[in-house]
Amino acid sequence: MNEPATVPTALLVMEEERRADVYPPEVLAGIDRLVQWQGPPLTRQQLAEDPSVLAGVDVLLTGWGAPVLDEALLGHAPRLRAVLVAAGSVRHLTTPAFWERGIPIVSAAAANAVPVAEFTLAQVLLGLKQVHRIARDMASSRSYPRDVAVPGAYRSRVGLLGLGHIGRLVAAHLGRFNVEVLATDPVASAQTARQAGVRLVGIEELFATCHVVSLHAPLLPETRGTVGERLLNSLGPGATLINTARGALVDETAAARVLRARPDLTAVLDVTHPEPPAADSPLFDLPNVVLTPHIGGAMGAERNRLGHLVLDELCRFTEGRPLQHAIDPARAASLA
Repeated sequence: MNEPATVPTALLVMEEERRADVYPPEVLAGIDRLVQWQGPPLTRQQLAEDPSVLAGVDVLLTGWGAPVLDEALLGHAPRLRAVLVAAGSVRHLTTPAFWERGIPIVSAAAANAVPVAEFTLAQVLLGLKQVHRIARDMASSRSYPRDVAVPGAYRSRVGLLGLGHIGRLVAAHLGRFNVEVLATDPVASAQTARQAGVRLVGIEELFATCHVVSLHAPLLPETRGTVGERLLNSLGPGATLINTARGALVDETAAARVLRARPDLTAVLDVTHPEPPAADSPLFDLPNVVLTPHIGGAMGAERNRLGHLVLDELCRFTEGRPLQHAIDPARAASLA
């Protein structure tokens, strides 16, 4: 008879504020059946006060407020065999010392992408109807406009800057509508574009010809400030820019100049740089800027989806099956 597999020891370390949303009771009950707990949940600060608790940990469960997996922390965790992160980006917590250990790390980016794509779809459809522009025109004129001309969701063009997981998910949503979807992504292959149902174009064509442009690129040195005065000025009359990715993709100083001079344009900014904007930022004052406080990602009960992904991956880990959402250093760098 085969010996039963050793039950792994786990520790949950993340911020308290969102812990109950990410790891709701049904997720914790499922985890309870798979592991032995090393101790009660901790915050990153509590772990820093006594990192020796990691000595017997096989699986580190975490999320927002994760500890940085540097050489000092790893020195306290000789048994660590997997890190499961109920959040999107892991770039901020992984280090060369971690990757050298060859420990698998799971990101819940796929789960977090779902509400981002849903939020984006809603804003794209509003943008094609130019809802925000028409609403502010009505408020200023105190009258109904006549013969409003809008692209609508029929044979109009939507542009995606970035064709990663979220970009492809947005493209899939848009596939249900009668719109042409264009994309700019220097690392996306023709096959990826075909599978996503989009046409790859240069960034100049994307901005100059699309009625709505939505940003889904990672923030890397080469993408910082990509969207500046030239591209924004090339947008057609009444166009909408949506940013649910990273605020620093947009040169906000240049964007404020263009948006002030082009009241026909609308910028829906769910992310800014810095975040939140400085109190004196012109983004608060421009009537054609719609600011939301980074709500595109998982909120409230939507965060349960991240915990369920981690639970599914933990099941695979304990059964010796391949992890579906493990990522390598290159992929981790793109989840920015």
